[in-house]
Amino acid sequence: MTTESSKAPPLYPKTHLLAASGIAALLSLALLVFPSSDVEAKKTTLSLELESPAEQLTQDQDAADVVQATNEPTTSPFAQIDNSAEDTQPTAQAEPAPVVEEKKPASHREVIVAKGDTLSTLFEKVGLPATSVHEILASDKQAKQFSQLKHGQKLEFELGPDGQLTNLHSKLNDLESISLTKNDKGYTFNRITAKPTVRSAYVHGVINSSLSQSAARAGLSHSLTMDMASVFGYDVDFAQDIRQGDEFDVIYEQKVVNGKAVGNGPILSARFTNRGKTYTAVRYTNKQGNSSYYTADGNSMRKAFIRTPVDFARISSKFSMGRKHPILNKIRAHKGVDYAAPRGTPIKAAGDGKVLLAGRRGGYGNTVVLQHGNTYTTLYGHMQGFAKGVKTGGTVKQGQVIGYIGTTGLSTGPHLHYEFQVNGVHVDPLGQKLPMADPIAKAERARFLAQSQPLMARMEQEKATLLASSKR
Repeated sequence: MTTESSKAPPLYPKTHLLAASGIAALLSLALLVFPSSDVEAKKTTLSLELESPAEQLTQDQDAADVVQATNEPTTSPFAQIDNSAEDTQPTAQAEPAPVVEEKKPASHREVIVAKGDTLSTLFEKVGLPATSVHEILASDKQAKQFSQLKHGQKLEFELGPDGQLTNLHSKLNDLESISLTKNDKGYTFNRITAKPTVRSAYVHGVINSSLSQSAARAGLSHSLTMDMASVFGYDVDFAQDIRQGDEFDVIYEQKVVNGKAVGNGPILSARFTNRGKTYTAVRYTNKQGNSSYYTADGNSMRKAFIRTPVDFARISSKFSMGRKHPILNKIRAHKGVDYAAPRGTPIKAAGDGKVLLAGRRGGYGNTVVLQHGNTYTTLYGHMQGFAKGVKTGGTVKQGQVIGYIGTTGLSTGPHLHYEFQVNGVHVDPLGQKLPMADPIAKAERARFLAQSQPLMARMEQEKATLLASSKR
């Protein structure tokens, strides 16, 4: 009986088996001696993506070792380490770290002038001996300007490694600063003045309280507000004519340093609407260099007299032939206008003239009387005092300060009593029609219009843009 079993593997000749074993051994030896560069490169790439940072460094160094062994098979790995250390050493020696221990750096100190401070006390605050102040100030004639201290002023000190003063600097204002710098002979004083750029600026305002408050709210400085009142002072009485809803537009020069406004120049053009009537003014400098203000069509804004001799005052008593005198308590003609204002408020000459009197005059107290040509005379009474240079027999210019509000003579409070005479006859200065000054000369009219028309157009454009943006 025959039993079947699983099929046996094929039999090969013994010589074939020996040959196959020999080939396999040779292949294994070849792989050990000559590893595949493709396999090694693939491994390095994977290690950069997957291994930890420490392992990446190991793998990168292995790959570098392999390349080094391939290119320079006779170089020892230890020699490679030694060489790389030698290669990096010169770089470290070429840029040595700075040594700061041997020399102290300069020291910067700042102090703000407080009440009671002197230059000596400020020196002590920064660690300088007070006795050195005299020596430093004596080194330059102008150095004494540092002793003229103002509250809130900042002084900047630079001290050298030896603790001695090398530089002292202080900013006086937005445009000026002063400094003292140490040299071989002592200290040198220097004044630095920044030169501002000039640009034009525009402002628009509506009066809903006083002119000064409304102008400040619109962004107009106090000095420019006074200038605007002066420009329109021939037509508008700012003591009694201003009404709520009046408007003004002003284009003026603005001085700028490093993008910051540091001061203002003159008004270039302006427009003022009072009680529905609009007045315009343009500044023009003629070929002789004289500047004045004119209407847009070339008529002078300047009359022979300004309307009000005191800015922003309140009329406390008007011109009247039957007023009861507050002190004498009887009916007595009041042949002028009283302007109430704080004591010391400046009083301006209404026009160019000769000083007939600058002294005491009965119930008027301290009084100035001006003669304007052959026709007009003005009187200013109850003054506290007279401005410097104003004396009998002298002359004054229109708008010049001639004195200050006071209560001298028969007066119940600080005010100006102002009289206006035409050919010796008292008239109401508020109702008197004032004579006009000369208009633009015909020879300069074209030049004037070339300047005035763009300014007028800009005011219209700026106001339209402002109103449009406010409605958004």
